Order: sequence, then structure tokens, then C-alpha cells
Amino acid sequence: MSEEKFDFNDFLSPFTWRYGSSEMREIFSEINYRTLWRKIWVSLAQAQSEYGLVSEEELEDLKSKASTEDIDLDRAHEIEEEISHDLMAEVKTFAEQCPKGGGKIHLGATSMDIEDNADIIRIREALELIFEKTVNCLEIFSEYIEKYKDIACMGWTHLQPAEPTTLGYRFANYAQDLALDIRDIDFLLNEFVKGKGIKGAVGSSASFKRILKEDGAPAEMEKKVMEKLDLDYFPVSTQTYPRKLDMRVLTTLASIGQSAYKFALDLRHLQSPPFGEMSEPIKEKQVGSSAMPFKKNPILSERICSLTRYASSLPNIAWENAAQTILERTLDDSANRRIIIPECFLAIDETLNLYKNILEGLEIYPEMIDLNLQKFGPFAGTEAILMKLVKKGEDRQKMHEKLRELSSQAWKKTMKGEENPLPQLLKDDELIGSELENEEINDLLNPKKHIGDTPKRCEKFVKNTLNPLLSKHNKSK
Repeated sequence: MSEEKFDFNDFLSPFTWRYGSSEMREIFSEINYRTLWRKIWVSLAQAQSEYGLVSEEELEDLKSKASTEDIDLDRAHEIEEEISHDLMAEVKTFAEQCPKGGGKIHLGATSMDIEDNADIIRIREALELIFEKTVNCLEIFSEYIEKYKDIACMGWTHLQPAEPTTLGYRFANYAQDLALDIRDIDFLLNEFVKGKGIKGAVGSSASFKRILKEDGAPAEMEKKVMEKLDLDYFPVSTQTYPRKLDMRVLTTLASIGQSAYKFALDLRHLQSPPFGEMSEPIKEKQVGSSAMPFKKNPILSERICSLTRYASSLPNIAWENAAQTILERTLDDSANRRIIIPECFLAIDETLNLYKNILEGLEIYPEMIDLNLQKFGPFAGTEAILMKLVKKGEDRQKMHEKLRELSSQAWKKTMKGEENPLPQLLKDDELIGSELENEEINDLLNPKKHIGDTPKRCEKFVKNTLNPLLSKHNKSK
């Protein structure tokens, strides 16, 4: 292992170099992981020194070799090749560097006292980064909701024209998804993300009770260690922290992915020429197709959908890890946890980078929005026509059938590429034309007057939901 060199002649995960930020990759790097191991070993030794188990000289020796610069992966891998245990290989490497304190490293501990607490520190840092990036997207949406709250656009259900809404209100729905995700992350960080603590092989603290020889000392020592790490911890555990935590974390990440997927999929539809209402940013020299030079493909949105589709599959593995932890410990989760936790974070990290990139450069085409409104919006006004006719004494069922027939005629002509003839068909109809003035018909069919109270809802949503959430986050910075 010590002679292995990784480059583009070998398989490399795309997360190593293509997807995800350098900040997220650093959190889950092997160097950072082993630096955290040493930090935990030093914290354990500090606590044990208060009980006379580690001398001041030994402790200082350990502290002197606990930095990132002291990690010697080549030596650790060389030892691991012999003993087939990565953590013990690091213990031996650390001990070789500390001739005075090396013999006290890992005293009374089990591997998961070190690895699990290091995992939680990484998960916490990664969640904080995801939280920040999710808030960044929400801030942009808050501006868009205010800016476009009155801009009418065609609403679509079943991918068919329905009734008008506003662009701001559509943005509010995407923002609401992210707001729910932010609350979930906040809960995880403040209530659920906790370390194993320092409890030994099966969580009983038997080894620590034996060497400390004082009632209450194991729990007291554990508290001292975890305070030095600034990490809350579960009051009970087996050899590991509850694997349910991994499931909850990955489920929350998948939820963020779902929010992004929904937006990206909608944008892919709206960017297609039959809609043509908005577009992700397209670089000036961006190539859309090797065969068709004119193509303007939504590659960023498609990448979001691809990455989040993958991320959504990972919580199921974490579920099985949690459910199939037999009694106090099994090791069949170890290999896949090395993959699913970093990769789920990196997939969502890249997703949020793309999300922010799209929002910052989002292209909106008012002319196409108006064209779709003119083409399909009048159909939505038939309900207003119906209500008006009934108020004038007409039979509701008969008027409904008449409006259905006229709408069907208009739809067929519209699908042939003609201008929507519905307004004129209504005016020319003997009964409807006699009951309603032409201007009255135009007014009732105007889609921009059929957006309900969406502008007010946008205002209330920003004021009552987004502003407090964003204010809380800004104060916590």
C-alpha cells in the first residue's frame, strides 16, 4: 500500500476531482480523518493524565506529534499491510513518533471510541457547510419571490396548461422546500448529531472502570474527553454510536436532493422551446452537442438530477446498516460507510453549488411567458365567464356544456398554430354575446387578472417564514 500512487491511469472516483468542493473533500480526506484520530487520542490522554495514568512528559510528547503535518500515511499503510487494521496501524505510527508517550496511546479504548467520534466531527462540519450553502440558495429565492410576485405566468398541471399563477409564487414553492430542509439540518446539528463518547468495547466502560478504580470515574473521564472535543455524546451506546444517526443524516441530505431535483426538473421543462420561459445560464462557448452545434442543453440541471438520483439511493444502505447491527456490533457496515457518507455529502455539496450557480445566472424570458399566457390563459377564464352567466340567471349546467364546446373548438384551432379564438367565439355566441359586453368578456378572460391572492401569499411567506429563518442564520454566524 505504501508504494501506491493514484493518478488518472487508475480509477478515481469523480468525487475525487470532478464533483464537490475542495472544502468538502478536505473534511472527508484521509489526512483530516487521521488528524482527528490523533486529536481524540490526545484528548483521552489529557483526561487520563488527571487520574495519574499519563505523565505530563508523556502527554507533551503526544501533543507534539498530533498535527496534520505529522501524519505519515506511507508508514501507516506499510504497517496496515502487515496487520490488516487501519486504526492500529495509525496507533503504531503515532507511537513510533512519540518515544516517551507512545506507550499510552489508546489506553482502555476501542477503535470505535476513536473512529466514531471522528466520524461525527466530520459529519457535523459537513452538515454546517451544507447548511450554509442551502441558506445561500434560499436567500436568492427570497429576492426572486419579491421581484416576481406580481408577474403572471401560465400554471401547468399534468404538463398541460391549467390556470395562471405568478412566477414569484412558483419560486416560493421551491423556497418552501429548502426552508423545510434547513429546519431538518438545524435539528440534526442541535439535537441529534452526537458522538459515541468514550465507552470501550461494548459501551460498558468496563476497561476504564478497571484502570481508573473509582466509582463514577469512567463517566467523569468521558465527559472530560468530550468537552475537550466540544462534542455532545449519546448517554448509552454499544461499540458504536447508533447507526440510526447515519440514516437520519443521509435521509436529510436526500431530502435536500429532492428539493433541488424538483427545481431542476421543472427548469429543464421550462427551458425547452415549447415552454421557453426561462433558462439556466449558458456559457458563451458552451457546446451542447458534438453533432448539433445549435443545441442549448440544460446540462447543470441535468447534472443536479443525476447526482441527486444517486444520493437518494444511499439512505437505504444506511437503513440496512442500522437495522442489521446485530447485538453490540457487526463490521458489515464499515466498508460501505467509507463510501456512502462522504459521497452523499459530496453529491449534495455539488448539487448546491450547481443550484446557486443556476439561480445567480437564471435567464427569464418575459416575452415567452406572455406568449404562453395569451395562447392558453383565456381557457382559464371560462370559469369566471360561467360564474358571471349564472349570476345573470342562466342555468349553470347548460352554460358549462356550452363553454366546454366552445373551448374545444378553440383548443383545436390553437393546436393548429392559430391565435386562440376563444374570446371571439364567446363574443359571437348568440346567448353569451347577448349577456356579456365585449369588454366584459375581455376582462374576464384576462389571465393576468386570474392569479388569486398569490402576490399577497408571496409577501407573507417572505415576511413570516423566510425572513425569520434567514435572520436566525445570519445572527448565528
